[in-house]
Amino acid sequence: MFTSNHGGNIREAAALAGVNPETLIDFSANINPLGMPATLKRALRENLELAQRYPDPDYVALHQALAKHHQVPQRWLMAGNGETELIFQLLAHLAPRHALLLTPGFAEYRRALSRVGCRISDYPLTEADGWQPDDRLVAALTADLDCLILCTPNNPTGLMPDRRLMQAIVSRCAELGITLVVDEAFIDFMPNAAGCTGWLAENPHLWVLRSLTKFYAIPGLRLGYVINSDEQRVAALRAGREPWTINAFAALAGEIVLNDEAYQQATFQWLETERPFLLQALNALPEITVWQGEANYLFFRYDGDKDLQRGLLAQRILIRSCANYPGLDKRYFRVAVKSRADNEALITAFTDISRDTNRGA
Repeated sequence: MFTSNHGGNIREAAALAGVNPETLIDFSANINPLGMPATLKRALRENLELAQRYPDPDYVALHQALAKHHQVPQRWLMAGNGETELIFQLLAHLAPRHALLLTPGFAEYRRALSRVGCRISDYPLTEADGWQPDDRLVAALTADLDCLILCTPNNPTGLMPDRRLMQAIVSRCAELGITLVVDEAFIDFMPNAAGCTGWLAENPHLWVLRSLTKFYAIPGLRLGYVINSDEQRVAALRAGREPWTINAFAALAGEIVLNDEAYQQATFQWLETERPFLLQALNALPEITVWQGEANYLFFRYDGDKDLQRGLLAQRILIRSCANYPGLDKRYFRVAVKSRADNEALITAFTDISRDTNRGA
């Protein structure tokens, strides 16, 4: 139905539906529905003059803020114009020869690896295994590999690997000289998740990717960063990038938002309420099987006979079809957790489609 490979393309969806993009409720992009923090809005208004001069080419203040947030040396960090840009830049720098990818997973890993001529082997996650890896993944890490990419929590399933398993993967990659790239784009929505940053000091083969786009609702600004404890490798990565890849307002955002504890707590309170609500409501629908996950989105299978995405779009609701993920088909979808009003609108639309299906039967 869509030509876009990602969620959030409301322009294309609105054109297909013949409606104004502003009237769509977008469940296809996993963005914090609280919107941009008020502290950042105020800072942007007060610093419009930043557009009149070049940004600091080293983005010192931004890197200082990130280093303070993670309690790591500033030399371990490099920020970029969104995490996706960093995926391409990092993999071009690493130039792996043979990588292992878990499927389903974020499409840009495969595109970035293909661009550098890397051979790709797939490790399929299956519904029978709850879409989760286990010790068989550790066994699949062999000496002919030199790169493994993991997304934690996974996109699109929202599931986190077992902590013990992650430790085993980190150790196994170290033993075999496999570079491990861990994408933690959505981990900020999980206040109790440790992530992999605490393992960086002892594991220079480990690279952690982070995003500020989703949690702080700034997809239009674009801001992400990568962390690694090998200072020489990070310095080489920095030296190879183009100048001024981050605009001044995105850099300012990174300096501001990490200190906004009120916004962070408000986000956790919203998610603590709305995620269980949406999960329970989806579970109650007879044609839907939903997986628990741990992020700000839910992954499900639809077993009805309607064109679900088109049916919802007719009601001005856009959801993410996962049919273009390797290992999935047109039955699988992902929806963001949004405000109560939006979540209720989604469930009402689902219910209407379900009733139409039953009447048709």
